[in-house]
Amino acid sequence: MRPCTHWDERPDGTAISLLVIHNISLPPGQFATPHPDRPYIDDFFGGRLDCSAHPYFAHLQGVRVSAHCVIYRDGRVWQYVPFEKRAWHAGVSQYQGREKCNDFSIGIELEGSDDEPFTPLQYQALIKLCDALIQQYPLLSVQTIVGHSDIAPGRKTDPGPAFNWSDFLADLTALQHAGRTQLE
Repeated sequence: MRPCTHWDERPDGTAISLLVIHNISLPPGQFATPHPDRPYIDDFFGGRLDCSAHPYFAHLQGVRVSAHCVIYRDGRVWQYVPFEKRAWHAGVSQYQGREKCNDFSIGIELEGSDDEPFTPLQYQALIKLCDALIQQYPLLSVQTIVGHSDIAPGRKTDPGPAFNWSDFLADLTALQHAGRTQLE
């Protein structure tokens, strides 16, 4: 678990029923900065980003966001918020008539941008993580995985057009089917 200060308790009795896929790069379009073992994302979610380190960071002063996990370009998965807790990833959001998606969702960030393809290692890690979460939380399924753009249309665009939804969902579905077949 990576140090993170940007989370709180979910409302009592709220079950996890949604997975939200995001993308993030700090600064935009740059990856694993300032260095791979401690990227700016780590500092941002941990509440210790030096907002003078890059001109883009000036508007992040005082911003408090997080995600449950980040999947870096090399496939590393770092967890920032326990799944049972509420990460601050969705902002003003709505899914199937329910507002405040942070209350009932898990947020997964992919290091990347809307317009740059994600790496095969990221897709592999995302598929494994989503499969494990679907097995752990009974209200999750392939049908309850959305992009940030789906729950905050007009406000957010991620994971963006470079995210290959069809292959991701097909590969996740195949993995789940293979797992069920092995158990039968």
